[in-house]
Amino acid sequence: MASESPRAAAAVLDALRERGMTLAVAESLTGGALSAALVEIAGASDVLNGAVVAYATPIKSSVLGVDPLRLATHGPVDPEVARQMAAGARAALAVEGRPADVGVATTGVAGPTPQGGQPVGTVHIGVSVAERTISRAFLFGGDRSAIRAAAVLAALALVFEAVTGGEFDAGAPGQDDRE
Repeated sequence: MASESPRAAAAVLDALRERGMTLAVAESLTGGALSAALVEIAGASDVLNGAVVAYATPIKSSVLGVDPLRLATHGPVDPEVARQMAAGARAALAVEGRPADVGVATTGVAGPTPQGGQPVGTVHIGVSVAERTISRAFLFGGDRSAIRAAAVLAALALVFEAVTGGEFDAGAPGQDDRE
């Protein structure tokens, strides 16, 4: 799966560039791996505004604007938290007062132990484009590294889908699409 990331990152950047759109990234469990996959591709600076690694739960609220009551009640591994992180990234990473056109966020449990009652491998990815913000839930297998790699690939695929309306076959089937 990790070998698909460069191809997926390039496809996302090309799709955004073709549409004149910018991207903002908010990461938790992926810890910078998603933004690293994007900047590995030459020309990413044409599209990528920046990224926030909100690994500590309070940063999700203070920097990305996630509702602190939601975090206290449901914890950081939650579909609504992913949606709020994605929308918050667009605002937090505005350039000259213009929010990013697309926000993507990752949150979940990479392991080795469950968190907040959520099993290892639980991942929520949020994407915010225009007035639409969605999340998709995943349950990935494997070790910590494999879960994080799968989350990066799934996030890239979901951004591609949200921007183009088409699917990027990243080998990471999801569930729980919600608006």
